[in-house]
Amino acid sequence: MQVGFRASMNWLHTWSGVVLGSLLFAIFWMGTLSVFDKEIDRWMMPATRLAMPAAFSYETMRPAYLAGVAAKAPAVLLLVPNERNPVVTALWRNADGSFTQRLFDPSTGAELPDQGTLAASRFIYPFHYTLNLKMFGVGYWIVGLCGMMMMALCVSGVVIHRKIFADFFTFRPERKVGRATLDLHNVAGVLGLPFHVVISLSGLVILFAIYFPSSIWAVYGKDARLFGREAYGSYARPPAKQAADLISFDAIVARAKASWGQGEPNYLYVFNPGDATVYVQANRASEDVVGNISAVAYIDGVSGDLLAASKPEKPAAVVQRFIAGLHFIQFRHWTLRWLYFGLGLAGCVLIATGLLFWVESRRERHRRLGRSGAGIVEAVTVASVTGILIATCCYMISNRVLPLGVTVLGLDRIAIEIIVFHLAWLATLLHAWVAGRKAWAGQCMVVAVLAASAVLLNALTTGDHLLKAVAHRHSWPVAGIDAMLLLTAVVAALVARRLAGERPPERAAREARA
Repeated sequence: MQVGFRASMNWLHTWSGVVLGSLLFAIFWMGTLSVFDKEIDRWMMPATRLAMPAAFSYETMRPAYLAGVAAKAPAVLLLVPNERNPVVTALWRNADGSFTQRLFDPSTGAELPDQGTLAASRFIYPFHYTLNLKMFGVGYWIVGLCGMMMMALCVSGVVIHRKIFADFFTFRPERKVGRATLDLHNVAGVLGLPFHVVISLSGLVILFAIYFPSSIWAVYGKDARLFGREAYGSYARPPAKQAADLISFDAIVARAKASWGQGEPNYLYVFNPGDATVYVQANRASEDVVGNISAVAYIDGVSGDLLAASKPEKPAAVVQRFIAGLHFIQFRHWTLRWLYFGLGLAGCVLIATGLLFWVESRRERHRRLGRSGAGIVEAVTVASVTGILIATCCYMISNRVLPLGVTVLGLDRIAIEIIVFHLAWLATLLHAWVAGRKAWAGQCMVVAVLAASAVLLNALTTGDHLLKAVAHRHSWPVAGIDAMLLLTAVVAALVARRLAGERPPERAAREARA
């Protein structure tokens, strides 16, 4: 019976990985990049490479608020500048459902030029949990399925690898690709096992209202606002259709801070802007706590009175916010942030090596039997691993090559960057299908060239070369992205060289017979 259980776990581990491995790699890759999404934003939006003012006045956010009022937005989200994102950001939803984002200088309040890109916060980060498939919410469900299967893969992997912890200390890179791949798969799996389980589970918990809406409907029906008030103390009131001015933002923040004590807000959400019933939701920054939301205050925008204040106190809400905070990692802890990044890369390595081992172990048998399964999986795997790296580099390169305000065939700069990403990704799939096993080495070398080119183009188009960026503290994020791109280029070149020198199995067999 034990043997049968292990066999079933082996089947689950193998085929769940093969079927969903490519999607899992894309999700993990984009999630890993999202750990430093704000830093990638600054690399892709040169106008935001600013230093935080020594003394910031919240009233500097008024021009950003007035831009939302002029657009007749029903609500304006104002992101408070901080060390990682040193600009005032205004966001609001338009009548057609699209979003508008504008950036402002935190020192003067002057609007910055439109950067013409979604960068990381609005493209890479949403890709991580929606695959940017928003129609009918299908992206959420696909990612949710992948999250559940990732947990199943972790559990089944522990079951089928009886010597998993012994294998953790066994890595033989000098051996053939198949053996070295399996060793690397075991090392990456054990190294990041707790992280992979927690990150998959927390991703499901964050979006519980989408995946398990019946848990809310059973108590509150479909009244989402009532649930929000009960669980998180949210507040809302309708507009009065009468114009009114908003009081000082400094006064609003002071009143909010008086309700929650120490701590600054990370954003101000202005509802009913320009109306007599305008009110501001101030959320305390979570830099010193793990929970995603620590305290919220609702301030009357005309009188400055405190309308409501709350913080998650009910056990279910506290646990949900804590687990969400573990996933979002918005607290200030740079060592832990780098650890998340490293473990995210370990997850990518785990998934990639699992797919590669499946292909290597079946390639020759499928060739003899005339089956195309290994070839199909390999082509998809190549496009999913090296292909998405190439697409990401092309996305960043197009950002540095395209001038601001450019349009091509009626498409603006944002659309062009996204099209470049997807066309490059599609091209890697076609190349992998044609080139077969040789595609690995070829695409790794392309990754090396593109990553190094992105660093060079950043220096040529902005003047912020690596040495200059290191010399100025506010440009360290740009230097960090350049350094990681150069490291990627070096690693990709070394891997390409190793793969190019590896003899194909059929060639090795012929030489052995000779």
